[in-house]
Amino acid sequence: MDIIYRDDAKITVEAAIDLYKRSTLGERRPVDRPDIFAGMLDHASITLTAWHGERLVGISRALTDFSYVAYLADLAVDAAYQRRGIGKRLIEETKSRLGRECMIVLLAAPDANAYYAKIGFEHNPRAWVLPGG
Repeated sequence: MDIIYRDDAKITVEAAIDLYKRSTLGERRPVDRPDIFAGMLDHASITLTAWHGERLVGISRALTDFSYVAYLADLAVDAAYQRRGIGKRLIEETKSRLGRECMIVLLAAPDANAYYAKIGFEHNPRAWVLPGG
């Protein structure tokens, strides 16, 4: 299977929402709010996508200063394409665009918690969230 990774694809809000719904991340993102999704896409520092032909099958969105820290806000892979290394490759592609010493931090989705340790992330129990609204 040929998966193409891109950092220059212009993704529509509809295509992004469709992908999030096809992944487990759609359960925890505002898929019913295209206005919020537009901001999510427009304001990410790094957006990488994975494509199988014309089909969007993966996305990573990061917010970063490019030197010290990058927050991996989203890593979504179409459920039909999971366990093929797409998520890992999206993270590697993100890391390659950061400074050598820049760390990546994230909040893991409950079903993906064990995944991140397998690909080299270290667990940190000190995460805190201040909800919007």
